[in-house]
Amino acid sequence: MRPDLARALSSAFLAGEWTRAGMVESGAVVVGRRARWLGPLARQVLELYPRAPLDRPRELATNLARCPAATRALASGPMVHPVAVTRMMTNRWRLPVLHDLDDLATLLDLDQAALAWFADPRHLARGATEAPLQHYRVSHRPAPSGAIRVLEAPKPRLKRIQRRLLDELAGRIPPHEAARGFRPGGSVASYAAPHAGRPVVLRLDLEAFFASVTVSRVYGTWRSAGYPEPVAHALAGLVTTVLPASAWRAVPTPSADHLLDAHWRLGRRLALPHLPQGAPTSPAVANLAAFGLDVRLTALAASWGGRYTRYADDLAFSGDRGWGRGTSRLIDAIETVVRDEGFRLNARKTGVMPRAGRQRLAGLVVNDRPRVARSEVDLLRAILHNCRRHGPSSQNRDDLQAWEAHLRGRIAWVAQHDPARGARLQEVHDAIDWSR
Repeated sequence: MRPDLARALSSAFLAGEWTRAGMVESGAVVVGRRARWLGPLARQVLELYPRAPLDRPRELATNLARCPAATRALASGPMVHPVAVTRMMTNRWRLPVLHDLDDLATLLDLDQAALAWFADPRHLARGATEAPLQHYRVSHRPAPSGAIRVLEAPKPRLKRIQRRLLDELAGRIPPHEAARGFRPGGSVASYAAPHAGRPVVLRLDLEAFFASVTVSRVYGTWRSAGYPEPVAHALAGLVTTVLPASAWRAVPTPSADHLLDAHWRLGRRLALPHLPQGAPTSPAVANLAAFGLDVRLTALAASWGGRYTRYADDLAFSGDRGWGRGTSRLIDAIETVVRDEGFRLNARKTGVMPRAGRQRLAGLVVNDRPRVARSEVDLLRAILHNCRRHGPSSQNRDDLQAWEAHLRGRIAWVAQHDPARGARLQEVHDAIDWSR
């Protein structure tokens, strides 16, 4: 059976009565005659789908073309092309009901042309060379490691659409319990706290986390939420992008040779539809896309008598003293799971931290309880004292803008994890003459 005929019959069957007689009647309209093979085809489809799969017209078309009766329709083509009727069949998280693209366009205050333009189903942005045809502003900056970080920030109108999708859809779907970042109640402290006071802590990092989340994985996330195929495809297009080839050519290569392989892999990932680093939806959608990863790593840690949490691309494991003799095997097992789930570990950032040394996760020391390192607190206190004695401008050696706000932010970071120390630092801050 020709693919176009399978799609037309799928749409016709879903739009009509889901019975053998109803399918034969709908199919006769598509092919322009009451073909003898329509009866057996309808019977075989009903055996596969006792209930109409109103959320899966593409799947129905694929399986319809594989039915034995379809081989008798090789010479037939569609006379008409009905529009598929789709419906949201499940809604476990009480999300906005979006049966079809009209509903999605209404939710986003768009017409169908604008929805198709922003969703970019044909990925035309990859070849676009003119800025008005691109939905993202691309920039790059060096990371502390020397690697080049590529940022893809959506333009204002798409950013507003994505914020709405975050507030009304992605933000309402709960990620796995192990995911401690970019969720209500999540924080660096909640990521680090389960590993405080543990004999052995492992710290690992996922390479190019957002860029590794493919559009197919995002599509699967929206389908799991209950949205029918056309809506899930459009939603996936609205939150993913393809880096234009011209933009990648403008990204410099790292100066260090050991970073070149990772940079090449980043280019390969960005050339395919992926979650952009810079979109408001990416952190929440990445959490949902990593649900399977979190499930498997939680089970792996438990099988070793340990604990697991994740904050964005940072993975943390902790266990008892026996881990010191088997951490290499555990890391191998973690790497296998990570690879199976479509991600890759950044080997340069893997750390095994026994309690005898400093155990640090996401900027917090967890040997006893999550707190900011004493050396960082002492350095901040010294800066504040010097600001008080010699004037704030004397300490702003890197000529940072909003120097006072910068220091307030550092004080707030300490206070969040140690209120008593934070209060003492704030007292010094309040005594500074910021006009000097």
